[in-house]
Amino acid sequence: MTAQRTALDGGRWHLNHGPIDIVAEAHGDPVEVAVAHEHAWRRFRTILDELVGELPLLRQPVGAECALRGPVAQRMWQACAPFSAGFITPMAGVAGSVAQELIGCFHRPGIERAWINNGGDIALHLATGHSARVGLFADLARFDLRDTDPLTTEGQFEITADMPVRGVATSGWRGRSFSLGIADSVTVLAATAAEADAAATVIANAVNVDDPRIHRLPANECKDDSDLGDLLVTRDVETLAPSQVRSALDAGVARAEALQRAGLVWSVVLVCQGQWRMVQPLSSRGTNLPLQTVSTGVGGAVGSVFA
Repeated sequence: MTAQRTALDGGRWHLNHGPIDIVAEAHGDPVEVAVAHEHAWRRFRTILDELVGELPLLRQPVGAECALRGPVAQRMWQACAPFSAGFITPMAGVAGSVAQELIGCFHRPGIERAWINNGGDIALHLATGHSARVGLFADLARFDLRDTDPLTTEGQFEITADMPVRGVATSGWRGRSFSLGIADSVTVLAATAAEADAAATVIANAVNVDDPRIHRLPANECKDDSDLGDLLVTRDVETLAPSQVRSALDAGVARAEALQRAGLVWSVVLVCQGQWRMVQPLSSRGTNLPLQTVSTGVGGAVGSVFA
């Protein structure tokens, strides 16, 4: 298994190495953009082997001290450390941490804006005066890099350089990672991609109720080497009563607001069975929300964000 890269339209690159699947895009001076892409490719080729070398520790619950050595592994631990009072391993921040490592290659003069999209967990670079538009679209489970059809979005918002946001991440039981909760999706905007990734995991786990129509299995029965061990993870959710969905979302919002007060997230969108909630940025309470054109017509879909 070797790292591969493929040129895409619009000057984008698709980078793949085992479970890591990335789309990288940048704008600015053509020479600087090309140099940054080359640096990102060189760094990308080494990341998976670094993480595999520390995988036993990465699958252990976050403790009082970090024993990890690699920069990406350490970033994973640091992003998850605020949640160590509960059960969490550094793997909860892996996708965002990888994206954040690569976006560092674009922090150079001449790059106006860039993003690394690691399966929906996004790290951003925005020079002064620039912005990136992000789409909120239905059905996290249907996203496929091989699909050439246009994505259908329920809304979109713009992240500007003056916002304290450089990371966007989504978690939920329909995604590629396990979840303890029933959220179709929880999308978090935070200061970094690693922090957004860990927080999205924690908030999605909190969107939960007890109901026999929620089907769960031990994580290690679903995947032998799961870092979640025998914790019960959600495998299917039948249609629930609207009141049950509201209760689950209430629990998720409470968790999101607590993290926001602690300075760990900036804004959160939660979606579950046709109902959705938005935890607005504290600075925008009582004013027009900077996240514009988010539709109330989510219907039975799930929400996620992809640049």
